[in-house]
Amino acid sequence: MFMEHSLINNLNLIKNEVELNNSDAEIIAVSKTFSVSKIKPLINHGHLHFGENKIQEALEKWPEMKKENKNVKLHFVGKLQTNKVKYALPLFDYIHSLDNLKLAEKISAFQKKISFYPKIFIQINIGNENQKSGIDINDLGDFLKICRSTLDLNIIGLMCIPPNDDNTEKYFALMKKLKNDFNFTDLSMGMSADYLLAINYESTFIRVGSKIFGARS
Repeated sequence: MFMEHSLINNLNLIKNEVELNNSDAEIIAVSKTFSVSKIKPLINHGHLHFGENKIQEALEKWPEMKKENKNVKLHFVGKLQTNKVKYALPLFDYIHSLDNLKLAEKISAFQKKISFYPKIFIQINIGNENQKSGIDINDLGDFLKICRSTLDLNIIGLMCIPPNDDNTEKYFALMKKLKNDFNFTDLSMGMSADYLLAINYESTFIRVGSKIFGARS
């Protein structure tokens, strides 16, 4: 009972902070590594958006819960391998990490096969880091055109994981500019440490895990 109260309290605190900042950003409760027993109290409380970053773990936890709770929306927030697309759809309603053309083509082919079209964010390599995946800013226009016109993907916005340095605000500002330049309504950015900064730069989906569920073991 204490755990349930604590989880709901954590979520409500974040909701209040978001509202105080005049934002209606959706809070994605990132439940990776946390058990069903920790997720269910939030669903029972009425929370709808949850995130996972591993397909296998999601398959073990979510099919039954989604069957029982039709309004719940599941977000894939990790790196999606092309060979896992057939498992990701239709379990995930949103995919936050479209980061290359091969993956775009795979999603396109499979979504047609099963007539299920997830909402997709294009992941931007906002810090131009060699070790991170994502689309280069200079390639975004061409990539977006292919995704929409040729592949019929339901692209709703952009996502980023900024470099781990002191320039987070600079990267969020750049993402906001891209959002407006390309007429997107949605941005997926901001995690437990920086979600308030992210919503100041028009993020509409924040991905919060440890601030809700506690430290991961």
